[in-house]
Amino acid sequence: MADGSSQADIRSLEIEKMARGFAEIDNVFKNFVRKQSTTARKIRWYRKTSGFLDSTDTTGITASQIANVAEKALPVVVEATWTRLETDVRKYFVTSPLFSIEDLRDTDIRILQTNIRDLTRAVQNQIDKRIYNVITDTQATGSASVNTAAATANGWDDTTNGNPVLDIMVGLENISTNGYSVNNIIVAMDPNNYKDLLNYLITIKGSSIPGFSSEQIKSNVLMMLLGCKIVVSPNVVADSVAMWNPEAAGAWLSFMPLQTAVIEDKGIGARIRIWEEGEAILTDPKAVHVITDTNT
Repeated sequence: MADGSSQADIRSLEIEKMARGFAEIDNVFKNFVRKQSTTARKIRWYRKTSGFLDSTDTTGITASQIANVAEKALPVVVEATWTRLETDVRKYFVTSPLFSIEDLRDTDIRILQTNIRDLTRAVQNQIDKRIYNVITDTQATGSASVNTAAATANGWDDTTNGNPVLDIMVGLENISTNGYSVNNIIVAMDPNNYKDLLNYLITIKGSSIPGFSSEQIKSNVLMMLLGCKIVVSPNVVADSVAMWNPEAAGAWLSFMPLQTAVIEDKGIGARIRIWEEGEAILTDPKAVHVITDTNT
């Protein structure tokens, strides 16, 4: 049968394997949050109150009642607090146009590969944006109260008074003050802010910063700064830079991992469908810091 050849041709592409390969490349931020699975479409989860536990101030007693306790005194009662939240899983879903059986027989295989790649990228790009927006609490306009601070002076493109290094150090300070480790912090920025950061380090400061030089930039050494991993993505909201602890800030809850299907219409052709279901959650807002107003 004519459609037998076309079905064999399209299946021989190993669509599922190919799509997963593209997904690993194109979904940046899923790599920088915890990855968990969920068996339900409605997710019940908990957001922890940030900061170190301490006693509650009372009349006449404002110092910590945990420290310097008198002999034989009872211990102060202190507990962690959580806010229970519910989130619905989101579905990311796309399909190709109909490939006729004739097209499937004589079209260059790269045309089909390109369609698979671009369909996968379409799904992964939306997931990538969602993870970033949730982790940054939509640039600190939501209810989760991530740390925020405006960039020094007029921002990173202010070559006279801007100070990206100081701004990142302020972010590290805020995350650390709230009780989170600042080892391996992610610093995410768009290509424009990355350009300004490199300009600051190479042109403005140059050799005055120990360990940095234009030669090191060329050898890609500058992927770590102040112990932070620099991540560049067009999905970072312009005029801002986000920092977070990838082990604490949030998670991607997978309800249905990336899947593909070939929808066959015998004698006519076939379509490729790609989908994934899940949702991002922000469990520890104070493990996140957003630098705002990074551009003039």
